[in-house]
Amino acid sequence: MNTIALATLSIFAYLASTLLIIRHIDQSTMQRTALYLAWTAVCTHLLYTAIVFHQNSGFNFSFFSTGSLVAMIVALLLLIAVLNKPVEKLGVAIFPIAAIMLALELNFDNKTHLLSGYNWAMSTHILTSIIAFSLLNIAALQAILLAFQDQQLKSHPPKRFIQSLPPLQTMESLLFQMLGAGIVFLTISLVSGFLFIEDLFAQHLVHKTVLSILAWVIFTGLLTGRRRYGWRGQTAIQWTLIGFALLLLAYFGSKLVLELILHR
Repeated sequence: MNTIALATLSIFAYLASTLLIIRHIDQSTMQRTALYLAWTAVCTHLLYTAIVFHQNSGFNFSFFSTGSLVAMIVALLLLIAVLNKPVEKLGVAIFPIAAIMLALELNFDNKTHLLSGYNWAMSTHILTSIIAFSLLNIAALQAILLAFQDQQLKSHPPKRFIQSLPPLQTMESLLFQMLGAGIVFLTISLVSGFLFIEDLFAQHLVHKTVLSILAWVIFTGLLTGRRRYGWRGQTAIQWTLIGFALLLLAYFGSKLVLELILHR
């Protein structure tokens, strides 16, 4: 099957879905059409990834391929969440990012970082790390949307986009649900790293390890504060974004420098 055709179809479906969400933000019929297009985009993206995996006999974890894989997982998790949670508006940010990352992977293919070179233990660590990052990515976008909603509700009248969102309390509850799921996988990732990686504080890993641990501390601290002291609002938003920024630096900072700047 032609991988370029699959990737192209996925990119256009992502972008078409995004446009429909933006243009018909408060019309449920068009929202359903947008979600059908999004499912088409994710399924073709997944099929493209599966074919490339088969061709390479493993996952490709170069910078753009990893970004594309993460974006696909984020989009898939969002669509699954939409089945029982009103979070489809996040597609405005997630779907175009997925389209861009897939396009970059298609044009800057690099097969020098294949997962087939790792054993099952290391593969488990890498994949749980990616799932954790994807879940917390959605949580960070939810926090941004929550901050925007909070700011708009203080102005009169709020914009149509804000009026179409669920109540502020519901949005906040969804944020903490996403954080909880993300922390589970982040914990598994860190534990598997300490168990299976010989020296997690080696020179090329120390920044990723330290930043990931700091992010874990921030996220678990936020959930603990929510449970014991009722933390919410701006505190939840700020802690979520700080924790995700640390994870972003941990997961992609070194890849950006090594692969795109130093060409290693």
